[in-house]
Amino acid sequence: MGAKYIIAHDVGTSCSKAVLVDTDGRICCHESCDYPLSVPHPNWVEQNPEDYWRAVTKCTRDVIKKSSVSPKDIIGIVFTTQAMGIIPIDKDGNVLRPNITWVDGRAEVQAKKIMKRFLGSGVFKSIVGIELMGKDVIPKLLWIKENEPDIYNKTEYFLDVNGYLRFMASGAKTAELSGACSYGFDLHKKDWMRIFFKISGISTSKLPPLVRSIDNVGGLTKKAAEEMGLLEGTPVFGGCDDTQSAAVGSGAVLDNEAHIYLGTSAWVCVSTKKVLKFKNSAVCLKSADPDMNIVVGITESAGSCIKWIADEFYRHEQADPSIKDIYVLMDEHVKKVPPGSDYLICTPWMRGERCPVSSTTVRATLFNITHEHTREHLMRSVYEGVAYNLRWILENYKKDFGFDFDVIKIIGGGALDKQWMQIISDVTKKRIEVSNNPKMSGALGAAMCALVGLGIYKDFSDVKKLLHIEHTYIPQEENYKIYDELFISYKKIYYSLEKAYKEINSKRF
Repeated sequence: MGAKYIIAHDVGTSCSKAVLVDTDGRICCHESCDYPLSVPHPNWVEQNPEDYWRAVTKCTRDVIKKSSVSPKDIIGIVFTTQAMGIIPIDKDGNVLRPNITWVDGRAEVQAKKIMKRFLGSGVFKSIVGIELMGKDVIPKLLWIKENEPDIYNKTEYFLDVNGYLRFMASGAKTAELSGACSYGFDLHKKDWMRIFFKISGISTSKLPPLVRSIDNVGGLTKKAAEEMGLLEGTPVFGGCDDTQSAAVGSGAVLDNEAHIYLGTSAWVCVSTKKVLKFKNSAVCLKSADPDMNIVVGITESAGSCIKWIADEFYRHEQADPSIKDIYVLMDEHVKKVPPGSDYLICTPWMRGERCPVSSTTVRATLFNITHEHTREHLMRSVYEGVAYNLRWILENYKKDFGFDFDVIKIIGGGALDKQWMQIISDVTKKRIEVSNNPKMSGALGAAMCALVGLGIYKDFSDVKKLLHIEHTYIPQEENYKIYDELFISYKKIYYSLEKAYKEINSKRF
């Protein structure tokens, strides 16, 4: 029998990647397609679901063409997607409005209204572990009910991005367990948190049937197969949200193993067998592995801050054809600035924050600027600011959940930045490991859902056989003192300015 393949689609906020993965876990080919974000109102962030499907079909055709693989050798399709999408569809499968994305924070009023139904934010937090915010899904469902009642009433099911793409591919209207966690999911019962939806005023009849990441939800429809250039009936698997696929692709799949993802956003994720209460904006979700859970704390801005530096302060260099990679140049500049950036601190909260603090009004701040500071100081302070944020999350994890580990695996595009990796190692005092293909970890993790579902691998721990460590970063003790000092100041900046952020931004966001 010849080689067989999975096509894993990694559908993010700005682009979709189609990745051809063979049954030995090798990345054989990949193609990507971009699509836009729409911001029709401050703090609203939407996308056209049809853009996702167009990207998926085009990238699939491109991968088949580029690889020269026969469609008959594709044995599974799987999606891993941005979480918390809200795509209402009617009984005929028509999309009723643009996707309200995970970045969108329009529902602060509804979040407060729901918490009042639980006798206030204090009681709600004592029950759930965190307060609701305007970026959470259930408040946004209530926003649709109150502001777009015709759409709400016509909705048969609310689907997330993964659910929408599975529907387009197979015709099955379903929600996968990890995606359901972004809405409201009972980890003990492995079912929707139905009483929570009812109290919030959302009909549970609009929640689709649940499937696991490893379940075959159906074969490609004739129409989908034609659009993708594949065979009708090719199995479509449940897949999972991007955090869960990244956890698998990082290799941090066993109890108390941790990974950090560094992309546009970032998160700290720990695999656990336990069902844990939400604390300090960190949430316990279903893993891609149906027998495991994960604790994850998402920080909204990471690589996006680095890109902002590149776009706003390195325009001339980016226009210089002799400079092949602007980020390599920026790394060289970072080296020349001492650890601590001569006491310049950046808080990287460009889009508000989820974890380690939950706020739709907080924004980025540069603190302690003097005449001695240069563009390069600013840049290093941004790298360090993201690292302080990650350390804060890790500090909370140890206090709240008892998680303690010496090694963290880092994946995502940020893992390729060697200077940033060393900064994170120094700030967190952890050994950092970067495996092969860190930008493809999500796709590999998604492919594992299909490979386990097909019985080719017995369980998710087999992913460790497919990975090898390419780079290791050891924390440098001589930098502990400055980073310990500035980390204390970093947290104080938030608490000192929390009220000011609310005063200036509460009407804007």
